[in-house]
Amino acid sequence: MSAQRILDGRVAIVTGSTSGIGLGIAESLAEAGARVVLNGFGDAAAIEHERTRLASAHATDVRYHGADLTRSNEVHGLVEYATREFGTVDILVNNAGMQHVAMVQDFPPERWYVILELNLSAVFHGTRAVLPGMLARGWGRIVNVASVHGLVASTGKSAYVAAKHGVVGLTKVVALETARTGVTSNAICPGWVLTPLVEQQIRERATASGRSVDDERRALLAEKQPSEAFVTTRQLGALCVFLCSPAADEIRGQAITVDGGWTAQ
Repeated sequence: MSAQRILDGRVAIVTGSTSGIGLGIAESLAEAGARVVLNGFGDAAAIEHERTRLASAHATDVRYHGADLTRSNEVHGLVEYATREFGTVDILVNNAGMQHVAMVQDFPPERWYVILELNLSAVFHGTRAVLPGMLARGWGRIVNVASVHGLVASTGKSAYVAAKHGVVGLTKVVALETARTGVTSNAICPGWVLTPLVEQQIRERATASGRSVDDERRALLAEKQPSEAFVTTRQLGALCVFLCSPAADEIRGQAITVDGGWTAQ
């Protein structure tokens, strides 16, 4: 096994991986040799293009399952699909998420519930579904993509912040419950990453302020991220691969920030 293919033979599910952070992580896992199940919404042709591209570029098997993770039975269906197709699930990356921005008094309750279902409850259901197999085999990696908002707060993001704090807490509980096993549980907490979700927030800011999108992009970074540079999806993917490597065997229950200095302030 080469240093570059350290995950040969492993099977990974990456939720919310049809674009953005999830796709970057899926690519890094495929590059490291893992067989990958993509999941998420989007244009069917675009998803198939990414699936075949990853499989071809990295000489591995890549599948897709369109589970709606706000439904617990579909989360279990995703895990059952991966197990049926590949025989096992060794790595679960809980990445899928969504956002809505409004002050608490104006926050629509229906948006609150769907954000918690996707950003937090789906992490629980996915973890619960894969753990028995991982424990039986004596090896597994659960990597939760939380956020700096799992550690600190921002105005207007009550549901997102609450959910991501919950993800960090759940990560720690799972790490403690598996501490004497070959299964680890950790969270990655990115700062600003230039994903479609963040691009949408920038456009909304520009519309509200009357400033250009470029001005709002710079302003967004300047507010929070001292490096004034976006985190890249490939950086997050490389960290995920590291957490799946033997070097990370005793990294357990950690919320690892990749935030350009955001939480150092």
